Amino acid sequence: MKKNKKQKDSSKKWYFLSLVVLIYGFVSWYAPEKSLPILISFIKLLGQIAPIFLIIYIIMVLTNLYINNEKLRKHMGDDAGLKGWIISILAGIVSMGSIYVWYPLLKDLQQKGVKDKFIVTFLYNRGVKLQWLPVLLLYFGWVYAITLLIVMIIFSVFQGIITEKLINTFDKPKYNGLIKKQVE
Repeated sequence: MKKNKKQKDSSKKWYFLSLVVLIYGFVSWYAPEKSLPILISFIKLLGQIAPIFLIIYIIMVLTNLYINNEKLRKHMGDDAGLKGWIISILAGIVSMGSIYVWYPLLKDLQQKGVKDKFIVTFLYNRGVKLQWLPVLLLYFGWVYAITLLIVMIIFSVFQGIITEKLINTFDKPKYNGLIKKQVE
């Protein structure tokens, strides 16, 4: 019996984890004194990111429960105007935590109709951190800080527009077929 494509893709996701476990097993066998610090470091890292993963998971559940696709498309889809830009800019500025824990949520929002330009703008504006504003002001002054923040916000919009145009250009069937042929 042949596996379908989805089953094959999901089994590929476990290859990396299996490889890492094998490497760790080899290190533990070859140099046991070096494996304990690695394990302790992993547990510390897991302790730091687990709460963030939990928060992101809760946000994803809540968005799936209370925000329907039509509402998302209205505010951040094809017809979204200034409101879409403002939402993505503010969400990027107030977002906290490591960026890679936001990727599953952003992918989920993308699949529900949020335009790529707004996701790019969100990611770009993660560089604007209000909690560091006092330090920025202390070291560089008002003019520098405000100019930097305004320029970052403005360029986030340009970055979103440029990225969306590139995605639309290279995400056509002509290019997808070419890329798939080169990968295979």
